[in-house]
Amino acid sequence: MSMPSQPTPANLRPHYSAFLNPDRILLTGHSHQAWPDVARRGLLAAFEDASKHVDDKWSAAAARADVLRGAVSDALGVGSSEIALAQNSHELVSRFLSGLAWTRGRHIVTTAGEFHSMDRQLRRLVEAGAEVSFVPVAPVDTLAERMAAHVRADTVGVMASTVLFQSSAIVPHLEAAVQAAHRVGAAVLLDAYHAFSVVPQPLDSLGPDPIFVTGGGYKYAQWGEGCCWLRVPPSTQMRPVFTGWFADFAALEGPRSARVGYGAKGADRFAGSTYDPASHYRAAAVVEFFEEQGLTLEILRAISLRQTRRLMDALPDLTLLTPRADQKRGGFVAFQVAGASRVVAKLRMDGVFVDARDDVLRLGPAPYVTDDELDRGAALVRAAITSI
Repeated sequence: MSMPSQPTPANLRPHYSAFLNPDRILLTGHSHQAWPDVARRGLLAAFEDASKHVDDKWSAAAARADVLRGAVSDALGVGSSEIALAQNSHELVSRFLSGLAWTRGRHIVTTAGEFHSMDRQLRRLVEAGAEVSFVPVAPVDTLAERMAAHVRADTVGVMASTVLFQSSAIVPHLEAAVQAAHRVGAAVLLDAYHAFSVVPQPLDSLGPDPIFVTGGGYKYAQWGEGCCWLRVPPSTQMRPVFTGWFADFAALEGPRSARVGYGAKGADRFAGSTYDPASHYRAAAVVEFFEEQGLTLEILRAISLRQTRRLMDALPDLTLLTPRADQKRGGFVAFQVAGASRVVAKLRMDGVFVDARDDVLRLGPAPYVTDDELDRGAALVRAAITSI
């Protein structure tokens, strides 16, 4: 079988005909990448299996879920049996939180730079009586060590991103925070959403096990909604309070007991309940498309680094928040811009899709974006900022 040619925007773009058109430039690759046309076929296959098999469709759906588990396990360098799936990462994070050893302590260590879903949930727990240390992210080079310094005897959880969602900075030395957590028996959850399919981060690069890692396919993987995952240490005995009936699926036919049971595998404990499998059909088709096109993680990383470097070089006068060094940078570029939301609105009128978080303007390329689009997009960003 012949090997695919080196992926370039020119040979990838025909496969994204539904999303790409000359009237818009998609620079939201860090938020929602375009779906390749095969995604449509995946969704149609979900309908066809449902109509053909009705309630017996679940074995076919399970095969698609296994494709996703395989893709995640390959990226992390772990077994596919260690991957639990859910419709969103908040569901998985909430299960993790519900399984912490709250009788031993009520303290969690995290950063002040976590994405809204985790940040909001932790702040709500503070209102309910938990104590959370929100460690400032700057300077990022010492963030992990400063998190470690906040760990204490009653800490039950340490939770942090591997790539920061506001700046695209890769958090170094995470093993320091992981080891500090292990010394007091605290569980560790790392949010790798902004690394998955764009920054190689195998599990053994993050610190010693046990480590929970969560992420999803909505961004760089092009899987769309409803395709999130949690790597669960095989040795875990955690018993999430927020638990679904899939978490002990094999025992459903047996008698009910006073004590809630969990499946034999660690990942079983974090399974949910009935879900819409169409998202997995769509994502599985995209996984196979990536394999056919030779879009390996190494190639995706090389494309991303080149594109983000081009965007930074094209906007030298803006206040850059993203690290310039390749080994420190994730998959997008962030600038400090006053009135960033108004800039986003102006650019949308010009056909350029970007986004903002507070006063941070984020530009995210993707493998199908051409150099010409990057250059034109940067020029329109500059013009929009000047006009606001």
